[in-house]
Amino acid sequence: MAKRSLGSGLHELLGDIDAVYEKNYNETHGVIREIQLNSILANPMQPRQNFDEKSLRELANSIEHYGLLQPIVVREDEHGTYILIAGERRLRATKMLQRESIQALVITAEEHKMRELALIENVQREDLNPIDLALCYQALLQEYNLTQEQLAQKIYKSRTQITNTLRLLELSQSAQELIKDGKLTQGHAKMLIGLSPSDEAIALQTIFGQKLNVRETETLTKTMKTKNKDTPTESTYIDSLQKLQTILKNYHIASTIKHNRIILECDAQSQLDIILQKLQ
Repeated sequence: MAKRSLGSGLHELLGDIDAVYEKNYNETHGVIREIQLNSILANPMQPRQNFDEKSLRELANSIEHYGLLQPIVVREDEHGTYILIAGERRLRATKMLQRESIQALVITAEEHKMRELALIENVQREDLNPIDLALCYQALLQEYNLTQEQLAQKIYKSRTQITNTLRLLELSQSAQELIKDGKLTQGHAKMLIGLSPSDEAIALQTIFGQKLNVRETETLTKTMKTKNKDTPTESTYIDSLQKLQTILKNYHIASTIKHNRIILECDAQSQLDIILQKLQ
């Protein structure tokens, strides 16, 4: 039976995902097998959360007419259980066809590599929504201690594109959900970055209510940002205090906002040391 091997090292894994399957991966060889669908478990580290039903149906139709052109990738554990590493859309589309089995490249990847492979595969997919793509970028930057410039070189994207995509995570959760659902374009969303939560909500209502295009949205948000810059409002000040309070929580430092002031509650020297270190 034909064997394929996978490449080791982030510099190789961050290449074209299809090419990755053809290279040596920690000297572990993969084997193509026909595997029962009901024996494959989802990758618990899969970063993608949304799967478009229409797109999956189109993929299912393609698989039905032309077959599965690229096998999914699974990891086999010591108990003989298969865990999906790459190819969730292909797996879901095949299930739509009510088939019993699917071709899979079986590898014995180490546990910590499963998330890495899932992240890289998703970065390479054009159909990934901007928010999930931003989360993939963020995870790769944090987990592998990369700069944006280094990540850009490794995945063949411009640093500007990575920066702009990452900045979408600064938007409110409701705005991010609109982007995920395809109701708010990335072009519109970029214009909202930097607005206070209250102004963002007003801008979103205006975009949808008046059906603004991207250029009109840019004009609207520039006006809002200029106004806030020239005449800071109390709501903007409170927003800043709340943002500071959130940052403090990340360092396990309690605080209270009262009468437009933030009061820190430190009960240990270690907490004071953290504050002093950050202020130096």
